[in-house]
Amino acid sequence: MQAQAELAVIGGSGLYALLDNATEHRVPTPYGEPSDPITVADVGGRRVAFLPRHGRDHRHPPHRIPYRANMWALRSLGVRQVLAPCAVGGLRPELGPGTFVVPDQLIDRTSGRVQTFYDQGAVHVSFADPYCPTGRSVLLRVGAEQGLQPRDGGAVVVVEGPRFSTRAESRWFTAIGGAVVNMTGHPEAVLARELALCYTSIALVTDLDAGVEGGHAVTQEEVFRVFGENTARLRGLLLAALATWPMDRDCPCPRSLDGITLPVELP
Repeated sequence: MQAQAELAVIGGSGLYALLDNATEHRVPTPYGEPSDPITVADVGGRRVAFLPRHGRDHRHPPHRIPYRANMWALRSLGVRQVLAPCAVGGLRPELGPGTFVVPDQLIDRTSGRVQTFYDQGAVHVSFADPYCPTGRSVLLRVGAEQGLQPRDGGAVVVVEGPRFSTRAESRWFTAIGGAVVNMTGHPEAVLARELALCYTSIALVTDLDAGVEGGHAVTQEEVFRVFGENTARLRGLLLAALATWPMDRDCPCPRSLDGITLPVELP
């Protein structure tokens, strides 16, 4: 089947649409329906797919997002490189609201989420470096060109949710090396790796987590407000990055399944 898209963006909280003049695709998968129909359009001469992670009406809470269906559907359309913006809480005082971070590491603190396509057979993918190095370089360069000065690196602590962290948890996440915290970065990243996709995250800090400032407590209203205030900046960054994204995959991501016998046939 001819690829319908080459690149994809998975939109997080507050980013439910991205592309103009897009066509809509409903993509069935062995894992059920994706979060929403996938829209596809041209961006800078590239075919780009967009999928709102939570659904356009934000009906999927983080622990109920159909992560496997989402990633499988994107690969089925021909996507091999995924850009995944998300909202995060800052775990350090210098990472305040409005800061952009291009993470390089991930700490999984979720529980009960299905995090593999391979329920049979011995399939162990390397996950030492969760994010595509090429994609990270693009975002850092384009972000600097747009005056956003994204922070280079940092670990995303992914919690189960849907509640926010206690102050003690927040301080512990900082102590173990976390830079930011969110609820959706895992298993999305590892599922991308299991499909040999390039996966790159750009995190928008919407708040300082509860343990960073003494009397502060995170609220949903605050998160959505700050994200809304920065949506135009994020959208501009994404569209500019997509228009210059290299199509040659000379990173390690395409080789992540080399030497492994898969128990399923990939689309």
